[in-house]
Amino acid sequence: MGEDMRRVESIDDAFVIIENDLIQKFGSMEDFIHEEGLEKIEVAHTVMPSLIDCHTHSVFSKSRDLEFVQRIKGLTYEEIASSGGGILNSALHLQKTSEEELYEKSRERVLKMENKGVGAIEIKSGYGLRLKDEIKMLRVIKRLAKETDLNIKSTFLGAHAYPHEFQDDHHTYIDVIVNEMLPQIKEEDLADFIDVFCEPNYFNLEETERIFQAGNDNKLGIKAHVNQFNSFGGIELAVDYDAISVDHLEVCTEEDIELLRGSSTMPVLLPACSFFISIPYAPARRLIDSGLPVALASDFNPGSAHVYNPFFIWSLACLKLNMLPEEAFNALTLNSAKALGMQKEIGSIEVGKKAKLIALPSIQRLSEIPYQMGEVQVQLI
Repeated sequence: MGEDMRRVESIDDAFVIIENDLIQKFGSMEDFIHEEGLEKIEVAHTVMPSLIDCHTHSVFSKSRDLEFVQRIKGLTYEEIASSGGGILNSALHLQKTSEEELYEKSRERVLKMENKGVGAIEIKSGYGLRLKDEIKMLRVIKRLAKETDLNIKSTFLGAHAYPHEFQDDHHTYIDVIVNEMLPQIKEEDLADFIDVFCEPNYFNLEETERIFQAGNDNKLGIKAHVNQFNSFGGIELAVDYDAISVDHLEVCTEEDIELLRGSSTMPVLLPACSFFISIPYAPARRLIDSGLPVALASDFNPGSAHVYNPFFIWSLACLKLNMLPEEAFNALTLNSAKALGMQKEIGSIEVGKKAKLIALPSIQRLSEIPYQMGEVQVQLI
């Protein structure tokens, strides 16, 4: 938090002992005592915790590159969405995609993320917007968690947008979320968190609160897409519901910051989204200088942040959010773990934590990582 985000402890010429995929001991080689049965692996590189992507939409059917061209021509994200593009475009394609095809496409993406040094991710639903398709997405996420080496947390984001048939009947769609989707999600144990896109043109405060309450009733942690385009009370509501994280925060008032200072909610910043759709960047410096922690994530999705390289996010954080390399390191490791409720399991090299480690062959100093603009070689350990 605050100034402590600049602190990174390191050991030159170090050892780490791993047993049953857990860190048993670490320290300087001067203190290393060889134990019977240890397999020794020499790693002549910088070793660090694998990075954590605590906000992604990695399960989707097709790209939205035509919208990319529309933005080049001058249309805004909101204008594209209001004309039938955006989230509803992704939903239309996903509804036509089988569960098996969706799994194969998504598995390819998350394995690419792993090869870029990511050890844990959160994946949201929200491109189904119908009972069977939201469930289809969440089943794919659950299968990815079982059949890959990544630590994966699942978030139900049925409140991502209103489907065409409910554009003028918001109450009925929220009834579907609360009375149809959530019971089946609970029955199949398909989600860890519930999320809402809380914005005036999406889900207002009253609608968001009803969904948060239903999430609480179903024992799901609360996350919130808030303050991407407006500050109108979303952070206050999320803090009232003890949200584990509030994500985006491109628009952030001093009142919002004060509310976060009195909470345990993690601010999660998504600079690739700002970069991709040309909106303001979140005020990372104001947040950190006020004593708050921040986490960083990719927001990997087909429409507003088609980026999954965490080292590029690190570069953006330094160049566009004015974060120091050390602050960005902590934001992509331990603080991102906190945004997933996993800070006691991953995110740092500590005895008893999972041994999710990566080696960076060409790196001597942390500052070299953002300097290379994503072109960082990664060796998985």
